[in-house]
Amino acid sequence: MLKIALATALVVLFVTKNTHAGEKSLYDFLWLDPDKKVYVLQNKTYKKEHTFYMDLGYLSNFTSTFQDTKGLSVKGGFFIHEDWGLEVFYNQYSNKNNDNWNNVRDINGADPFVRRFNSSYGAMAVWSPFYGKINTFNHIFYFDWSFGLGISKINAESNRTTVDDTNLKSSYAKESYNAAVWKTNIKFHLKENVHLGVEWMQQHYKAPGPNKNGQKSKDTFRSNQDLIISIGFSY
Repeated sequence: MLKIALATALVVLFVTKNTHAGEKSLYDFLWLDPDKKVYVLQNKTYKKEHTFYMDLGYLSNFTSTFQDTKGLSVKGGFFIHEDWGLEVFYNQYSNKNNDNWNNVRDINGADPFVRRFNSSYGAMAVWSPFYGKINTFNHIFYFDWSFGLGISKINAESNRTTVDDTNLKSSYAKESYNAAVWKTNIKFHLKENVHLGVEWMQQHYKAPGPNKNGQKSKDTFRSNQDLIISIGFSY
């Protein structure tokens, strides 16, 4: 065990001392195994500066307790610098009452308060400072990790004006809100111009809750969360 620990420490020390080597740097550790080689990655394999990209994704929404919400996401952008870019996006939602909604309806004989999203769109600045690689099943996947911050518009509908009156059938009225949006995204490069994205997007906005005794409730800060899996192309 002591020999293994010392060998591991020497490997880590040796690799750490050579962290400024290029992608083609190669070290042979013949004293470990004649067939083993260690590569040190530093330079980026997939450059982003002055490139356009377009992504098409499937989203799952985690906002409403009473809705199963899925949808499609489309986004495109341009990297002005290797670390900085601009992006626009559009999300389309599809909603369905879930078991929680049915349970409340069956037990209480009334609909719960629901705000469901129809679409959202916006623009943001993207910062992509991190990159790296993962070796899985003897195949190396390169990835970029980015963050975004911007503004968006949310188109939704809710039953807040009718849900407080059990004598009325719950109906949905259209709503629209301005929002602040942020995201984090990990992009895996499958090929030179093809990538797979995993993204968490969150939008923050102010909106009222359900009416109480016919009186409109105050606006409070709320959020909308989407998990997006996408396939994209860059050029």
